[in-house]
Order: sequence, then C-alpha cells, then structure tokens
Amino acid sequence: MEFTKTYYETLGETVYSATHKSGLQIILIKKSGFKKSYATFSTKYGSINTEFVVPGENETTKVIPGIAHFLEHKVFEQPDGSNAFNDFSKYGANANAFTSFGVTNYLFSCTDYFYENLEILLGFVQTPYFTEENVEKEKGIIAQEIRMYEDDAEQTCMYNCLEAMYENHPVRINIAGGVDDIMKTTPELLYKCYNTFYHPSNMALICVGDLDENKIWDCVEKCIKKDSPHGEITQVFPEESTRAFKRNIEASFDIPIPMFMIGFKDPETGGTGKEMLKREILTNCILRTLFGKSSDFYKKLYDKGVINKSFSAFYEYEQSCGYAAFFGESESIPEIEKEIFKTVEEAKKNGINKENFERARKVYLGNFMETLDNVESFGNDYMFAYHKGIDLFDYVSVCENISLEDAIERLKTLFKEEQCSTSTVLPKEKEGDA
Repeated sequence: MEFTKTYYETLGETVYSATHKSGLQIILIKKSGFKKSYATFSTKYGSINTEFVVPGENETTKVIPGIAHFLEHKVFEQPDGSNAFNDFSKYGANANAFTSFGVTNYLFSCTDYFYENLEILLGFVQTPYFTEENVEKEKGIIAQEIRMYEDDAEQTCMYNCLEAMYENHPVRINIAGGVDDIMKTTPELLYKCYNTFYHPSNMALICVGDLDENKIWDCVEKCIKKDSPHGEITQVFPEESTRAFKRNIEASFDIPIPMFMIGFKDPETGGTGKEMLKREILTNCILRTLFGKSSDFYKKLYDKGVINKSFSAFYEYEQSCGYAAFFGESESIPEIEKEIFKTVEEAKKNGINKENFERARKVYLGNFMETLDNVESFGNDYMFAYHKGIDLFDYVSVCENISLEDAIERLKTLFKEEQCSTSTVLPKEKEGDA
C-alpha cells in the first residue's frame, strides 16, 4: 500500500496518509529524531451521539446518555479476563483513554516497542467483550464516578451552565450520563453502539513520531479484520433555539468563594472544516484581546479584587453546538457579568484595538507552533480536528488571514444577551446572597 505524502513547507512537517480496505484512516505525522512516539485510535462517537440511524437501517435509534463513556470503560476488558493496561505495561507504554462530547479516544505513548504497543492498541479496541456479569459490575464503578462528578463544584458549575444554555441538545448532559440512565445499560445495547460506531470506517489511527509508515501499515493489516466500510452513520440532533434556555441557574456547595460560569450559546454551527476553524480562531483571539490577562477588563477587575487568577475565557465547540464561556471565582459575580457586557458593547461600537488583536493572533499562532514539538498534545489536537473535518495544518493559513472586520462580525453574532446563561455555585452559608 502506498501512502500519500504531504509536505508542509512553511512548518517543515511531513504527513503520510492512507485508507485501509476497512475504511480506517491512517495518518502518520513523522517527527524525525524524536525519541517519544504517540498513537491515538479514535472513533467519532462521544456523549452527544445519543440518537442516530445505523447504516443499513431506516429507523432512528435513540439510546440512554452515557453509553459512549460506558463503552470506553468496558473495551479494555478482554475475553480471557485480561486487561489491556497490563499488556501495555509489559512494553513500557503509558496508555489511557477518554470520552469527550464528540469522540472516544484510546491512546498510548512510549519510547520503545512502538509497533508492539500499536498491535495491542488495535487489537483490544477491536475485541469487545460484554456480558451480563461484567456489565453489572461496571455499573457500580461508573455510578461512583458520576457521584464524584456530582460532588465536584467545578463540574456542577459547568454542566449547570450547559443545562441553562441548551434546552434539548445532549451537550447539556454529563458525559458519563446519570446514575439512573447507567443502570439501564445492557450488553445488547453496548454491542449495538459498538458495532455502529467502532467500525474502522468511523475511526482514525493517528501516529506521531519518528516512525515507519510501512510498519504501521503492517500492524493495521494484521489487526484490522474488516474488509470494507459499513456506510455513513446519520447523526440526529433535536431542534434547538439559538436563544439560551434559561438566563440563570444556581447551586450551593461547601466552597469558600462563589464560583461562576457565564456562557454564550453559539448560533453558528456546522459548516466546512475551514469555516469551523476560522470561528474557533476568531473567537479565541477576541477572548484574549478583550478579556485576556493583558486586557483592560482583566487589569481593572483584578486590581479591584473582583476576579483572581482562576478567571479564564475559552471557546468549546462540536459540529452541532458551541459556546464561549467565562469561568472563575468571585464575591462579585453580577459586576463581572456587567463588565463583560460593557466590554462587548464598547467593542461593537468602537471596534477592537488592532494592535492588541494582532498580538493575540500571534500568541495563538505561537501556541500552535509550540504544540508541534509535543507528540501527545499535537496528536490529540490533530485527532479532535480530524473528526470535525478539519485539517489542523490549515491553522497557520486561516490564522494569518482573519481580519478585524471578521472579528467584529463574530463578536456581534456570538455575544448577545439572549444567548447568555450564568451558572453560579455559592457557599452553602451564602446561598441566595449573590
């Protein structure tokens, strides 16, 4: 099999790509001279994929929340009673897995025995083993994990904000699901979701390091037994207003300082990979320019003691949803909210400072360049981008071509009061005071 070789001259990066007969996409980002190597074997299947049409079927399948996360736990367990973590440890690999809103990812990094570890990765993910007994056992483990999240003030603050912003979209639900949902999990349900989403044609193998593409291909040929793609999976999402579902939501915890998340629901979703990448870069540059640590907003509120070093501003998105958010601790949450709106309105009226915006763009470009030398960070970034239809190496050209005019339009679209929700977590003794 011949790989397609792409050389990105500006970055000095070489990418090898190929499609296996199973439909699996294989990508190698070659890093000559690097000692550490990294591999991710991921499926475009996360917590928000609760309603879909299986290839070859006509009816929509709707499943309980938390199944993607449940599968991530169970896939490590093998039919012979072994666990894939033990196999990785024999070859000195650091292995892990995670479930996000949009993907489930299995990964390892190592300095030696890459191809042996790669066979383990490909092998165990392609060997599901779900029984009544081991599923029942896992329910208790995951229920404990969910309760741990429920006892975490930061997690509660974040998910409450998502629940306030979104009325119907499953992004409002904890990635692990709820305890009552998890108790309904069956081996049959797990196999149905596994067989739908874990087909190689819905997955990607991304390797980063000083590696041989032909040896990677040999591992894939040995481990992947499917010989054809199984068709497109149709994702179904409920109708969702562009307006926030609720303006405010409140909870209380045993914490010393009130906590907040102020979210702005993004009315713009989907589009091509470059369109989504442009939205991401524009939004992050706006957030850094107007609310970053060198901004007038930050200096003013920090000097007054209204915010502390916990304050952050960020943008998260999938193809079907997205939001910008502000997170932190403060005794004066209404003042922060007021200053956010004031800052946004002034920028809409008077424009964004060109010099500050250019500085923000250079910072984000610099941060991107730094990740190129970290095999794990870049491998994960590339994986997330791939499953959104984005070529991460377009980052430089898109970043260099955004304009102040683009930023103003984005500002006007995203930061509207009707799209805003505020989640507050108060110390129990101060509940109702903020």
